[in-house]
Amino acid sequence: MTTPASSQITLGSSAYMRAETALFLAGFASFSLIYCVQPLLPEFAQTFRVSPAESALALSYTTGILAVAILLAGAFSQALGRRGLMFVSMVLAAALNILAALSPSWQGLLASRALEGLAIGGVPAVAMAYLAEEIDPRDLGRAMGLYVAGTAFGGMTGRVGMGLLTEWVSWRFAMIMLGVICLMAATGFMLLLPRSRNFTAVPGFDIGYHLCSWRKHLRNPALQRQFAIGFLLMGVFVTLFNYSTFRLSGEPYGLGQTEISLIFLVYGFGIVSSSAAGSLIGRLGRKLLAETAFALMLAGIVLTLSDSLSFVLSGIVLVTIGFFIGHSVASSAIGPLAGHEKGHAASLYLLFYYLGSSIVGWASGWVWQLGGWPAIVMLTVTMCATGIVLSSCIGTVKAVQAKTAEA
Repeated sequence: MTTPASSQITLGSSAYMRAETALFLAGFASFSLIYCVQPLLPEFAQTFRVSPAESALALSYTTGILAVAILLAGAFSQALGRRGLMFVSMVLAAALNILAALSPSWQGLLASRALEGLAIGGVPAVAMAYLAEEIDPRDLGRAMGLYVAGTAFGGMTGRVGMGLLTEWVSWRFAMIMLGVICLMAATGFMLLLPRSRNFTAVPGFDIGYHLCSWRKHLRNPALQRQFAIGFLLMGVFVTLFNYSTFRLSGEPYGLGQTEISLIFLVYGFGIVSSSAAGSLIGRLGRKLLAETAFALMLAGIVLTLSDSLSFVLSGIVLVTIGFFIGHSVASSAIGPLAGHEKGHAASLYLLFYYLGSSIVGWASGWVWQLGGWPAIVMLTVTMCATGIVLSSCIGTVKAVQAKTAEA
């Protein structure tokens, strides 16, 4: 059953502009809350007297719980609706970020960050499902690219803002300020986002229905590749940024907190590249763009082996551009490949995406402690090479849908 074109939001309409702005705010709020702790990892290690690998748990706990919460959110949104669930999730996550800032102990901060991951789970998968249901397929790539641009802006703001603010105020006060800003973003989101017109609620919580939907998507080879690509993209990206903060604060660079935080301004390249990728998908195809994304990341990682700071920064820029191109391409493919139960497919993609952040981001801490930056490079280059192989197997969405129909 296809959605009538007349009921979908098209490029140029006022509803399209409102939806884009609202979901930009959702991406900004959720990702700034998730990643605001990343530049603070050295601060946590010093304040709470924990190791670099342990300090990374402030991020890994959030993304690990988030990975599971996304599955639940995708299922519950089938009964509760998209718009209200996203709003409540944004409000709870912002409040928990404030609670984490006020926690006097390391265990308390980790518990708050874990609950924050649970709350944020109501945003990413549901946002992807909303876009796939409500936006005209011809304009979906552009809309998804702009949503990803919002996540990039949020990630950049959270990281850079935290680093800069901690030069003037405590990291605790900086996290509280971010929580307040994200509460305001949640209000703007609720006021702007058009109500769903193509969503059909499934009353109650039928676990059999949800398990069947997830199982069907997990057996789809085309979706399997996208899930694996999401895992690899996020694993490489988080690993690079997690431990580049430790590397650049040591010799021969000796950068301070403010200087390290400014490095996250490279997310500006992510904002531009994700928007551009959404427009290029129709012209160049997902396969070529996905291969290009991983190739850019691989080249950038190799550049970071240099002792020259300019080379290292250039490498980080390439990795950022590649990551956001890859994520835009993969995330915009999920809805068309899934057919029905788009929310379930989106939640599975994001499950693997955030497992990449949580598992690889945590495990690479031990890689860093055992082998330093060369070991980090070896790990991430291997993952990028695997991503290129997977990307080379991507077919067109129409071809995959035709094969699925024949089966």
